[in-house]
Amino acid sequence: MSDAPKILLVDDEPAMLRYIRTLLEVDDYKVETASTGEEALQRVDKGMEPDLVLLDVLMPGIDGLETLEQLRQKRPGVKVVMLSCVNDTKKVVQAMRLGAHDYLTKPFQKAELDAVIDQCLGQGKTPVGGEVEEVGEDTFFIAASPAMRKIRSQAALVANVDIPVLLLGESGTGKEVLARLVHKLSPRAHRTFLKVNCAAVPADLLESELFGYEPGAFTGATHAKPGKFELCNKGTILLDEIGEMPPALQAKLLHVLQDQQFSRLGSRSVIRVDVRILAATNIDIPQALAAKRLREDLYYRLNAFTLQLPPLRERKEEIPVLLKHFMTRMAERYARPQLPLSPQMLEACQAHSWPGNLRELNNFLKRYLILGDENLAVAELRPRNDSNGGARTDSAMKAGDAGGGLKSLARSAKDEAEGEAIRQALEKTNWNRKQAAALLQISYKALLYKIRQYGIAESKSHHKLSAGA
Repeated sequence: MSDAPKILLVDDEPAMLRYIRTLLEVDDYKVETASTGEEALQRVDKGMEPDLVLLDVLMPGIDGLETLEQLRQKRPGVKVVMLSCVNDTKKVVQAMRLGAHDYLTKPFQKAELDAVIDQCLGQGKTPVGGEVEEVGEDTFFIAASPAMRKIRSQAALVANVDIPVLLLGESGTGKEVLARLVHKLSPRAHRTFLKVNCAAVPADLLESELFGYEPGAFTGATHAKPGKFELCNKGTILLDEIGEMPPALQAKLLHVLQDQQFSRLGSRSVIRVDVRILAATNIDIPQALAAKRLREDLYYRLNAFTLQLPPLRERKEEIPVLLKHFMTRMAERYARPQLPLSPQMLEACQAHSWPGNLRELNNFLKRYLILGDENLAVAELRPRNDSNGGARTDSAMKAGDAGGGLKSLARSAKDEAEGEAIRQALEKTNWNRKQAAALLQISYKALLYKIRQYGIAESKSHHKLSAGA
C-alpha cells in the first residue's frame, strides 16, 4: 500500500470532496484533501509530493488557475487535472497554457476519472487506445514516447474546446495525422474532415477552392460550385501550409474566423458556416510575421492554442515501434512478407538523424521492403564523410568515382537504392509505368521524372530480356 500513488484532491465543496475521495480510495489510491488553494500549497510546502493533483477551478481566495500556476512552480513535474462544473473555454485554454494535464467537467462518471488518472499516472505507459491509434482510413497516430504522449493528452484536451489550433513542426513530423486525431477526439468526429494544402493549389485558384464560386465569376466558371468551407459545414478543416496562403486571401480567412460567414466568388449573398479550423505550418513564424508573409492578426486568431510536434531525432525511442508499424502496414499493402528488423538495422536507424522525420523513415522502410537487401538499407543510413576523406562503402565509392565527386556520398547510396526500387517495380509490372507508380506510391509524373533522372528508360529492353531469361 505504501507504493500506491498519492493524490491531492482540492475542492471547496465538502460533498464533492467526499464523493471523489470515495471513488479514489476504492482503487486504493492514497488520498489527501484540501478545501482551498492556500491549504493545498501549504501541504506541498511542508513536503507533500503528490503524484497527481485534482484541482477545482472555482474556489474562494486563491482560485484554481492561480493555485495551478504556483503548484507548477513548486513541483514542475506534478500532473494536474482541473475540475469544473462549467465548460468555460477561456479557462480551459488558460489551464492548458499553465500546464494542466487534463480537464474534467462535473458531474463526471467514474470511468472518465479512471481514464484520466490512468493516463496521468502512466499505469499503462500509453495513452488511452494504446501506442498506435487509428485516426482515419489507413492513418495512425503513434505515441510511444513521453513527448508524444504529452501531445496526445493536449490534443484530447483541446479537441473538446471549439477553438482554432495551430499545428507546428518540421516537414514530415505528422501534422496532418495530429489534425485528424484532434478531429476524431472532438464532438465533430462524426462530421466531415477536409484538408486543403495551401501550397499545392495555385494562388489564383485557392480562393475559389476554399469559398466556391457562382457561374460567370471568372472565365470557365459555367456552373456554381461550393467551396471546401461549405462542404465542411459542422466539421473540421485543416489548412496545411498556411504560411503559403496569399496575404489578400488571409484577410478573407480572418473574416471567416471572426464571423463564420463568407461569400462565394461572384456572389453578393452571405453564407454562414460552422467550421472548426486547424492550421499547420513548418515556417519560421517570427520571420514570416516580420516579412509580412503571414498577417499578424490572422496568426493570433489561429493561435488560440498551439501543438508543437517534436522532430523524430528528439523522440528516437519511438523508432522501433514506428518501424514495426510501417513494416506491418506496407507488407499488407504490397502483399509481401514482412522482413526482419535486425539489431544492426535498429542500431543504424537509432543513429540516423532523420532530417525528413516520419516521411523519410516511411520511405526508407518502403525501399527496404521492395529491395529486400538489409545491407544496402543499413549502408544508406550509415554516416559517411565527404570527399575530403573518411570511410566509404564500395557502392558509395563507385557512385562518387563515376560522378566525379559528389557533395553527399550518403545521397548517392540513397539514390542507388531508389533507382533499384524503381527498376524492380517496373519489372514487376512489365514496365507498366502507371502500375509501377501506384506500387511505389508516387505520382505518374514523378515516376517519369525519376526514370529520366536515373537513366532507367534507356535500359528498358535489357530489363525485359532479363525478366524473360
